[in-house]
Order: sequence, then structure tokens, then C-alpha cells
Amino acid sequence: MAIRYPNGKKYTPSVPANKKKSYDYSFSNRGKSLEDELNDTNEYYLAHSLAVIHKKPVPIQVVNVRYPSRSAAVITEAYFRTPSTTDYNGVWNGFYMDFEAKETKNKTSLPLQNIHLHQVEHMKQVIEQSGLAFFIIHFSLLDRYFLLPFDVFLPLWNRMEDGGRKSITLDEIEERSIEIETGYQPRLDYLQAVQQWIQQKRLDIDSERQEEK
Repeated sequence: MAIRYPNGKKYTPSVPANKKKSYDYSFSNRGKSLEDELNDTNEYYLAHSLAVIHKKPVPIQVVNVRYPSRSAAVITEAYFRTPSTTDYNGVWNGFYMDFEAKETKNKTSLPLQNIHLHQVEHMKQVIEQSGLAFFIIHFSLLDRYFLLPFDVFLPLWNRMEDGGRKSITLDEIEERSIEIETGYQPRLDYLQAVQQWIQQKRLDIDSERQEEK
């Protein structure tokens, strides 16, 4: 099936649809992508009344449909109706959360080429409404996961916009992010990292107030 962007440009997935992603995970997790892990985790959260978080559906405009038989229809061409924003959103503990999942095979940095300006602008709007916006980043060859808050990501994005490096180094991510520890059920309990992030933000606010007195 051919899917195109609103400007007519053909959409080419980074990984072919008929090719499974394969990373060096533990046996029970072998072959699962970051999206698979997040979807499994979100199902666990929902089943245990911990949070309501879903992957955002991508609206498409169907252009051509083929009917190989009376009981079957195959979409052969479609367009994205609008540019996508972020991958996931939902509610946890009274907080609105909106985040993007990024996976890289690079061992030393996260390239910024797959993050788009309209996504950054969308996350700015979430922050302006007091929501939580962040990235979940997976270094697949290292099997390490990080929660990178948007407010600390933005200066690194602006650095690129000003002509600086077009990636974020692993050292920078380690310094600015909260590493997500993997477990069993769920494997990727990123809410623990979110909670740690919020607690740190509150401590920083309290510290600033004390300094002002």
C-alpha cells in the first residue's frame, strides 16, 4: 500500500513493513520494538487502573482500493490527512501526558533528523497548558532506555536550529534524562521515571522559593 504525506510525497517507513525489527534483547523480549514494549506496558497500566495512555491513531485519506474478491478489500494508496504530532498521549494521576518514542541503533548519540518541527511545536503547546511532554528513547544496541523531558530537550533542538550538531550525545542524554529500568511486568515501567521527574521538579521549585526568601 502506498501512503503519502499531505504534500503528495511518498511515505517510506524506516523499517520495511514485512521485516521484523530484531534487537539484542533478553529471550522473552527478543524481536520486540520500542513501540511493542510501550503498547504492552500501556495495556498493563490500563488493566491495573494505573493510567489511561494510548498510541495516537494516524488519520489517512484512502485514495485507491483494490477488491481481489467480493469479501476482501485492499487499500493500495492513501495519504496522511495531517502531519502526525507525537506517538502517545493520555492521563496519569491527574496529569496529561504527551510523548514521542524514538529508537536508535547508534551507540553514542540520538540523531535529530527523525524529529520534526511540527512535533516540537506541538510539545511546546502541551507544556504551555501545564501538561507533561517528553521523549522515551531506546538505544537498542545498548538496551538502555531514557525519559528525556521536553524542557531539557528544547535547548539541544535549538542548538541544531542555530547551526550546531544534529544529534544529542549519549553523555548529554545520561546527564539530562532519567534512565528507565526494565523489569518483568511491565518490562518498561516508564511511569516510575515520570514520577521521579515530577518529584525532582517539585524539589527544584521548593529550592528556588527558599532562595527567594
